[in-house]
Amino acid sequence: MKAHDGMYIDGEWRPATGPDVIEVVNPVDEQVIARVPAGTAADVDHAVRAARAALPAWAATAPAERAARLAALRDALAARKDEIAETVTAELGSPLKFSQAVHAGVPIAVAGSYAELAATHAFEEKVGNSTVHQEPVGVVGAITPWNYPLHQIVAKVAPALAAGCTVVLKPAEDTPLVAQLFAEAVHAAGVPAGVFNLVTGLGPVAGQALAEHPGVDLVSFTGSTAVGRRIGATAGAAIKKVALELGGKSANVILPSADLAKAVNVGVANVMSNSGQTCSAWTRMLVHREQYDEAVELAAEAAAKYGERIGPVVNAKQRERVLGYIEKGVAEGARLVAGGPGSPRERGYFVSPTVLADVTPEMTVAQEEIFGPVLSILRYEDEEDALRIANGTVYGLAGAVWAGDEAEAVAFARRMETGQVDINGGRFNPLAPFGGYKQSGVGRELGAHGLAEYLQTKSLQF
Repeated sequence: MKAHDGMYIDGEWRPATGPDVIEVVNPVDEQVIARVPAGTAADVDHAVRAARAALPAWAATAPAERAARLAALRDALAARKDEIAETVTAELGSPLKFSQAVHAGVPIAVAGSYAELAATHAFEEKVGNSTVHQEPVGVVGAITPWNYPLHQIVAKVAPALAAGCTVVLKPAEDTPLVAQLFAEAVHAAGVPAGVFNLVTGLGPVAGQALAEHPGVDLVSFTGSTAVGRRIGATAGAAIKKVALELGGKSANVILPSADLAKAVNVGVANVMSNSGQTCSAWTRMLVHREQYDEAVELAAEAAAKYGERIGPVVNAKQRERVLGYIEKGVAEGARLVAGGPGSPRERGYFVSPTVLADVTPEMTVAQEEIFGPVLSILRYEDEEDALRIANGTVYGLAGAVWAGDEAEAVAFARRMETGQVDINGGRFNPLAPFGGYKQSGVGRELGAHGLAEYLQTKSLQF
């Protein structure tokens, strides 16, 4: 893996201010594949200053020209699709086919969607005797996670640029290589110097410096609720706009009229995808008591098929965390029906696809986000009981409902306290708003709602 030993600031690669580096490790074989600089507060300051200096000209750039740069960015990413997939596979460990379809494919689609939105969005409207203008918020500090490393970058940077904002990106320390590749694509797309800047570094150092920087107008963070709480507190103290996409503990509710086999199989696939490292994964499967035993059997069979097809989790710490949750589930009375806490391979940060049955709503594994290939199956008595269990966590990011009749599923979904619900296996839509209720976050990403996060309004009265 070729890595830059500097930061991308003001349109060029510059040496870091400090000597520290981050080692990038391949989770499959635990080998160091690259080293990138660990940025300091001084690096962040240089990047924010460059973004501030570039802001007036970029904000004044016609939306059609911003759209053209985003279209060029989409094309630059598409031209390097295979390289993106190989890079994500090397630093995250995801299987190559999944990296090609999702880790490379989705961000290209999202970049394209913002090229279109930048060209078509109504940045002004008439309201009575007023003209209401939508203007860029300013300098955006974007802090992104490792689980969908390029998608999360594009889901913040593309709408920010479409809105006329400038950006400083601090990507996750585990997956900085695809962020460097993205910076190269931005450069190739002809985005003016200073409009996009990249600082690699550790969250408590570079991330904290970015969140606290007085020159940043909006902080957009995706990651854990614990870190989001700190960033929200920091931003709130400075009366700074914040967008937070945080944890989830999404319910997959299988109503008695559903096609049970399909609902269970798709539900298991959803949890095992990306090794369970998805904030919106349906990690709680809710099944009616009369269908419960059959569902558990189906889920155990389905999980067993993922044994060889699943990648590792991102690092050793994450693996220990996931295994700890499995052990805690068993200790609290859950029944292990697939997988378990043993290591499936000699090397690499692998966790066996795991299914826990007889999980009750108050158990730790039913309340806390595990972020690994672990499914908890809960039984319910009737529809009201299912709704109470589904809504009975601090999270509200996503969910699913299965029923024989679509209207029945929709009626249940409307009562769920969550930002997205898939009906009978509905497909992910990159234009639909994504984000959470309750402690799953603040604001929305993707599509027109994602663009709105980076705009502020001004009214002119005549």
